[in-house]
Amino acid sequence: MVQQNLETLFVETLKDIFYAEKQILKALPKMARSAESPELKQAFLNHREETEGQVERLQQIFEMLEKPARGKTCDAILGIIEEGKEVMEEFAGSEALDAGLTAAAQAVEHYEIARYGTLKTWATQLGMKDAATLLDQTLQEEKKADELLSRLAGQTVNKKAA
Repeated sequence: MVQQNLETLFVETLKDIFYAEKQILKALPKMARSAESPELKQAFLNHREETEGQVERLQQIFEMLEKPARGKTCDAILGIIEEGKEVMEEFAGSEALDAGLTAAAQAVEHYEIARYGTLKTWATQLGMKDAATLLDQTLQEEKKADELLSRLAGQTVNKKAA
């Protein structure tokens, strides 16, 4: 039996976020197509490019660990993405669509921030300095994406929805 320790937990959580990022890569273009605000569309498209780099970083970490870069089903991200799809369907063509898309995207960002923060802490604890650095790069990108979404919500999309 595999010893259940922090390193095992780290690898399992890495697989979880790897799967999540792959799902996010699929969802972002759909969200961009649905968004009405040009700024929100662009934010989704830009974050898709950023997410591709984040997947590459995760692959580097798997290589460092000499493990295959494989995901495992992340029910949390599937649920968050499903909620986003419901918003796209139920609010299509409405003034509130972009506000709903922004909220859905922020739910994704908050999940990612939680995961990357934890992984960075564990990598540091396990003495994996290079992995911690890569995870921190992604964590900072996720925080910036969340700040951008908050700004868009406050400046335009929520006002339009009201």
